[in-house]
Amino acid sequence: MNILTNGNFLAILGASVAALAGIGSAIGVGIAGQAAAGVVAEDPKKFGSTLILQALPGTQGIYGLLVAFIVLNKIGLLGGGMVDLTAAQGGFFFAASLPVGIVGIISAIHQGKVAASGIMLIGKRPEEIAKAMVYAAMVETYAVLALLISFLMINGISI
Repeated sequence: MNILTNGNFLAILGASVAALAGIGSAIGVGIAGQAAAGVVAEDPKKFGSTLILQALPGTQGIYGLLVAFIVLNKIGLLGGGMVDLTAAQGGFFFAASLPVGIVGIISAIHQGKVAASGIMLIGKRPEEIAKAMVYAAMVETYAVLALLISFLMINGISI
């Protein structure tokens, strides 16, 4: 049997794609962290508020990890009794994992950029942290929507 048409391989590949959202989170958190370090170098008392904004792009990696765990659990890999999937079923898991993986990478990077701008905002005007968080949270909306669609699709797959 060709590995590319093996349902179990495709499902595990889908879980891996979902987990790729962590790449975006690592980049986004890094971008925001660079800005935070600059602000904290000028005023160490702003560490707490900059840390909150730096952490926001990390959620996409969590969403991807969650979807990967759901896929691996549903196919029985985590429980030790993996079911034998058809190529179609594996393809469905792969396709269902794409939204959270792809949107997670892109949105986390952009959220990191928005968070970095927010960090610069609170560097000059610390009382504006709520506005900075709202800006960063707007990007998060699309990551949450991707998580929701991946979750709904995975739950709709019959095995």
